Amino acid sequence: MEIIYRSIVMFLFLFIIVKILGKKQIKNLTLYDYVISITLGSIAADSILSLEYPITDGVLAIIVFGILGYLISLLSYNNHTVEEIVDGEPLILYENEDFNYKNLEDAKFSVSKLLEFCRLKGCFDINELECAILEPSGDVSILLKENEQPITNKDLNRNKKQKLTYDIIVDGVLDEIELKKARKTKKWLNNFLNENKVKVENISLLTISNNKVTLYKRK
Repeated sequence: MEIIYRSIVMFLFLFIIVKILGKKQIKNLTLYDYVISITLGSIAADSILSLEYPITDGVLAIIVFGILGYLISLLSYNNHTVEEIVDGEPLILYENEDFNYKNLEDAKFSVSKLLEFCRLKGCFDINELECAILEPSGDVSILLKENEQPITNKDLNRNKKQKLTYDIIVDGVLDEIELKKARKTKKWLNNFLNENKVKVENISLLTISNNKVTLYKRK
C-alpha cells in the first residue's frame, strides 16, 4: 500500500511540474530538456521505491528542480544569450557543396551520420543537397538545391534562385555573422532601421532571403 500511495503522489506532482514547464515534442527536446526530464523521472522513481526515506523529501526535490527548470526556461525565452547557452546554436554542417568540418568536429558529428540524416529526409545523393543544419534539438534540417525540389504552383511563376534565409535579428539581438553572410553592412542595416523607425531591441525577427527583407516588430 505504501508504494501505491507514493506512486499516486509522485504522479500528481510530476503532472503538475510538466504542465508548468510546458509542452514539447520528444524530437524537439534539447539536451537541457532531456536532462531535466531524466532527473525528474529519477527523483520520482527513487522516492517511490526508497521506503526508508520520507516521500516529502522526493516531493521537495521535484518542486525545487521544477522551479529551477521553469526559471531557466523563462530566462531563455526573454534573453537570446541565455537561450544560446542553455539550448545551443544551430550549426551549418554542409553548405556551398562542401562539408563544414569545423562544425562537424565541434558537434562530434561524423559525415556518415550526416548522410544518414539526409537519407531519412529523402536526400540520397549529396549532390542534391544545398545546405544541412544541425538544430539544437539534435535533428538535422536540409535544403535541397533548387532543381531538386518538388515543383509547386508558386515555382511555375518564380524565376528567382532560392537561397538561404538569413536571420539577421532574433529576439532583439543582432547577429553580425548572419548580416555578413547576407552581404549586408551595418550602414545598410542602420538605414533600414531608421526608415522603419524601429530599434534592434524592438525587433522580434528580421530576415533576408533573395534580397527580400522581412520584419516582425515586438508587440
